[in-house]
Formats: sequence, C-alpha cells, structure tokens
Amino acid sequence: MARVTRGSTAKVEAAKLPTAPVQEPVQLSSPPATPGPGITRKRKAVKVEDYPANAPVTLKSTKRAKKSVVKEENVNDLPHGLGAIPDLPLKKEVDAPEPPSKKATKPKKAAKASKAKTEDVNDLVAKATSTTDAAPKKKAKAKNNTYGLTPGHTPYPNWPHPTPEECEEVTRLLSKVHGKVEAPKTIPLPSLEVSGCGEVPSVLDALIRTRLSAATSGTNSSRAFAGLVARFGVLKSGIGKGSVDWNKVRLADTKEVFEAIKSGGLADVKSKDISKILQMVWEENQERRKALQSEKTEAAGESNEPANEKNDEIEKAQNDIVSLDHLHLLSTDDAFTHLTRYPGIGPKTASCVLLFCLQRPSFAVDTHVFRLCKWLGWVPPPGDPAGLAPGAKGAFTGATRNSTYAHCEVRVPDEFKYPLHQLLIRHGKSCPRCRAITGEGSAGWDEGCPIEHLVERTGERKGGSASASGSPVKGKKGKGKNKSVVSDDESEAALSAGSDAESSDMSDLVSDEEVEVTSDEKSDSE
Repeated sequence: MARVTRGSTAKVEAAKLPTAPVQEPVQLSSPPATPGPGITRKRKAVKVEDYPANAPVTLKSTKRAKKSVVKEENVNDLPHGLGAIPDLPLKKEVDAPEPPSKKATKPKKAAKASKAKTEDVNDLVAKATSTTDAAPKKKAKAKNNTYGLTPGHTPYPNWPHPTPEECEEVTRLLSKVHGKVEAPKTIPLPSLEVSGCGEVPSVLDALIRTRLSAATSGTNSSRAFAGLVARFGVLKSGIGKGSVDWNKVRLADTKEVFEAIKSGGLADVKSKDISKILQMVWEENQERRKALQSEKTEAAGESNEPANEKNDEIEKAQNDIVSLDHLHLLSTDDAFTHLTRYPGIGPKTASCVLLFCLQRPSFAVDTHVFRLCKWLGWVPPPGDPAGLAPGAKGAFTGATRNSTYAHCEVRVPDEFKYPLHQLLIRHGKSCPRCRAITGEGSAGWDEGCPIEHLVERTGERKGGSASASGSPVKGKKGKGKNKSVVSDDESEAALSAGSDAESSDMSDLVSDEEVEVTSDEKSDSE
C-alpha cells in the first residue's frame, strides 16, 4: 500500500481543479458580475431589438432570471419613459385582434350615408323631370287665426235679437221694394266680365273672385279679374271651364300677378294672397292624391266621395289642375274653418263661398249688412252689458263685422239667410236713408224707407251727427258733385301693407283712393 504523503495529496487536489474552467467561458461571454449602469442599459436595449421574444436565455441565477421575465412583459416600453415601440401594436392586432370598437363601425355608417345620398340624388332627378313639380315654390303656411269665433256659438248669448219673426218681417218689407229673392237651384256658368262674390261652380274660382272683390267696388274687382283672364287665359274644359287657368297663375311670379290685377286697386296685397292661396291649394291636392291612393291613410271627407269622383280628383291632381272642389265633402263648419286658413280670407269671404258656391245656408256680413244689423238692433249697442262675455269687465265698445256674423249665423233661421243677405245689400246701396253716404239733404230723402219704423240710425252722417231719434242732422255737403265724406261704416280701418284684408275685427277696409267715391259708383265694399 503506497504511502500517502502531503505532496501526493496536493497533486490529487490539483487534478480535481480542471473541472472548474468549464464555467469560465460562460462567465466571459455574459455580462460582468457587477456591470456598470450605462453598459447594462445599452446591452438590454440591443437585446430587446435584436432578439425575438422566444430566444433562449442564458442560464443565470434565479434572481436574474426573474428580472428578465419582467422585462419580457414590458417589452413595449422603451427606456427612460420614451413611450412604446411603434411597430408592436400592429403585431398585437395581428396576433390577438381586439373586438370591434365604435370607431370600427364608421365605415358602415359612411357606406349608408353614401347610399342615402345616392338615393336622394335619384329622387331629386325624378322630381325635376316630373310634371307636377316642374316649378317648385316655397311652401306657404296656413295662418293660425280663428277670429275668435266658434262655429255654432254666438258671442252675445244674452242678446235675443233677431228673432225669427223679426227676420221674416224685414224680408217681407224689403221684398216689396227690391223684389222677391230666392236661392238659385243651379250655379250659373262663370262670367268673364263680372268677378262677383262666388256665384260660380268652381270653389277655387269662387274664392279668388271673392278675394278680388274685397275692399273695392264691383267695377274695380271686375277690371282686375279681366286682367287675369287677358294674361293667363281660361280653361277650355272641366268644372272650371270658362274661368281663369289658376295653375298658370300659380306658376307665375307674384310681380306678374300684380301687373295683371293692378287696375283693380290693392294689387300689392291681393297678388301676394292669391299666389300663396294657389300654392297652398296645389300642395293640398298632391297630399290628397297620395292619401286617396294609399290604403293606410284617409283624406278628409273621403268616406263621402263616390269612387268615380275620387278617380277624377286623383287625375286632376296628377294633371296639375288646382281645385278646392273637395270642400263639397266637408260639413259647413269644417269648410268654413278650412277656408279661413288661407291668407286674406276672413269670415265674410268664407261665408260668401259657402252661400253662393257650396249652396250652404250662411249669413255673410258685408259692410251694408253690418250697418243695417246695427241699426235694426240685431246686435248689442255700445255700452250694453249684453255685449260682454261672462266675467268680462269694462264697458262694451260695440259689435264688429265678425262678431255680427257669428251672432246672426246662430240667430237668423237658415231659410232667411240667403234672401236677407241679398236684400240688405240691395237696400243698403239704394235706399236714400240707409246708404252709407247720405243725409237729410240727399236726393230722395223724402221718399222714406220701408223699414223706417224698425231702424235707429247712428253714426256721423255727412258732416253732421245723428239725433237721438235716429234722424241724422243735416250737415255740410262735401265738395264736388255727388261726393261726400265716407262715413265711419265705410272707413273702419285702413289697409296696411302685408296684412290680411279681413284679419282684423274692423275689416271694412278701403284704400286711400277709395276714401272719396261717387255714390253711384260705390258698390259692395267688402
């Protein structure tokens, strides 16, 4: 057995040492055990950029391996808080796409908007090439004005006049002087020489003619109507045959309408009203056509319209024939309310259309009827408490034309409405004592009046004032032959530019040119 010496033991220990150099290359290729701060940051940055995320990591201590894992989780962060690496979010979307956000829906909305725009353009092209929309105009709005009236209700419920007996007596007395008056069985054909107040078959024709006759003489209104005929021509067929082609008037500029009617007076206001009315009616016709053709909607009065008339109405609308004949299908109250929606159309004009064209009982009140109703005591006089509404305070200032219409519409029996309207107008124009322009010095005063015992005349007459008994005091005559100052009945209000001719309670409107007129020429000033 060999003797073990200290030297041999040292050699054996030295022979075991070569196993240690195995770790030396690893330590030389890896960072120093205690690297400087700058070198460590630089190498880490290079490592993140140059090596993929799944590259093998050199074995290190457990503590250092954990730090390396943390760096892998924050791989999107650059050193020194410089933000995220730009390319990595795109990688993230490719590897794990996120659910669609609100922004992702924008392309769909844009596509829908583009499609809608294309459809709108196609609609516009279709409308531009159609006949019904050949000349589009601004949509006119219906006025919101009921004139304070409620159909079927009188504003003076405590005033008991006129009674049916009073209406019958006045009708009988005036018929002896002016002849018996009865409503015609059929509506006469339209005249191209006289505008009239609605005595024509076409409802629209009646409405425009009556509007032209407002606040002027019959001669002036007929002159204005003749101007429309000369400029726009007449219809050759249909229910409006022989009257103005109202669709041509609708398509014309308002200035052209003004030029056509300027000889009749008040052309500025009336031309604007006529243009607006015609446009509104045309739009109503198109809306009714759509409703009549639809199974889901129903036009006003459609249930009362026979199938052949419904087809005729649709055809007229398709051919741009402007018409209001569908008002025949409505009740009297509904037709009245509908007519007063139009600009420039008040209770008197609407009542005339109802009475003369639609042949409905209606007591139209013009300036002559209004004056005689006051003198007959058919409405409360100023100061009478019966003229006040329940709970109203103050003194009653007197009836107006519109309130007189509403009251007499209820009090006058239907069978007397047509004859009384006509007889009171004839009497108010011709009676030497009941005309608006008269006095004790007027010619024919001594001839008397058939209703003298029933009236109490009030108001200033020819420069003088009426006596308590109703007989006017003789005053100074106006200058010029057969001329005199118009009474307060004839000049209750002046027409202001842009206002409706009958929009106020004081609606007996006259222009400055009509303040003085001869008694022979002055007709139904409406």
